[in-house]
Amino acid sequence: MNNRILVVEDSRSFRNYLNSQISKINMEVVSAESLVEATAILENDTDFLCAVLDYCLPDGQEGEVIDLALSHDMKVIVVTGKFNEQLRDIMLAKGVIDYILKDSFASVSYLLPLLTRLNRNKSHKALVVDDSKTVRKHLVHLLDHHYIRSVQAEDGVEALEILKSDPEITLIITDNTMPEKDGISMTREIRLTYDRSQLAILGISTAESKTVTAQFLKAGANDYLKKPFNQEEFYCRIQNLLNMKDISDDMFKLANQDALTGLWNRRYLFSNIDESKPQRNVAMLDIDFFKKVNDNYGHEGGDQALTTVSHIIAIYFKDDLAARFGGEEFCIVNYGDYDAFVQRLESMRQRIEKTAIPYNNEEIKLTISIGATKAKRDIDTMIRIADERLYAAKINGRNLVISKDVD
Repeated sequence: MNNRILVVEDSRSFRNYLNSQISKINMEVVSAESLVEATAILENDTDFLCAVLDYCLPDGQEGEVIDLALSHDMKVIVVTGKFNEQLRDIMLAKGVIDYILKDSFASVSYLLPLLTRLNRNKSHKALVVDDSKTVRKHLVHLLDHHYIRSVQAEDGVEALEILKSDPEITLIITDNTMPEKDGISMTREIRLTYDRSQLAILGISTAESKTVTAQFLKAGANDYLKKPFNQEEFYCRIQNLLNMKDISDDMFKLANQDALTGLWNRRYLFSNIDESKPQRNVAMLDIDFFKKVNDNYGHEGGDQALTTVSHIIAIYFKDDLAARFGGEEFCIVNYGDYDAFVQRLESMRQRIEKTAIPYNNEEIKLTISIGATKAKRDIDTMIRIADERLYAAKINGRNLVISKDVD
């Protein structure tokens, strides 16, 4: 699924405004001004994130274009100049995601965050917890309609087991009254491991008691919704929760990831060493003659080289702690077999040596030197030993992996 949006709008000025604004959020727009044009487009192309449709078109004044898009299993957002409760109910019953009043250009300020939210929803996964299969099915349907993947559990005990085994889960929607373990108790237990910024929890319940809301929130839920709920309110709550989650994640990345390479930064590395592991391996890596790269290709060429090396490091050590240590130096922390770790370092060294980095119709060739060590010592000592072996690799000709002391 890509970031393309189908816009069908008969007003040229409003259509052009929609197109220009949607393009500003890095989404491609395919537009039409009539039902006939929309039909022709969808006969050959339905690969869109969603469709933004004018309810009333000159050749389809009763929302026919909505039925057309829905018949192609598309997500639909309706733009309408005539709104009433009956029309709202009809649109939601058809399966429309949302509607926007075409009363002014300012209404687009609601559309753009909604499109961004739909796109980002593809990275989220929800755990739906309810002892009613019917309720779970309904919630999963609503989530799927907004590109949110989901898994299900029928009580708190099953939910906790699923959460342990599935690190992709970012949102939990849970009922309270369930066998084995209720939603409030489950929420309280989850918060022993995950804080509100790591995992969003929405409590739902049919309980009439006015204290249930407070109990859920005090247990650690991010929000609460009483059943039966309005579909629009449900989506608004979910959007708010995931917006806050994404903001928190973005801030975390800003603080802990290297902006250029995407690897973790030095601060994150020192904060996330696992002291409980019986085996710890550390490698220090450095790009050989990196100053010459900057001198010959400029800093943009140097940045391209750093980015390429970082991507290769991430490929070979995706399950390990890899960080840009500073400048052209990198650090990798591993907790497995040392010989296997050294072999991967050697394979990575060979891969980088063979990789030609395209830049301005030229090719940048690189090599790296690596020093590695294993021990159950403090990280500062291990980094110092690995750095000494890295230096030994440099003075012994570069483009080497040295994993033990040399004379």
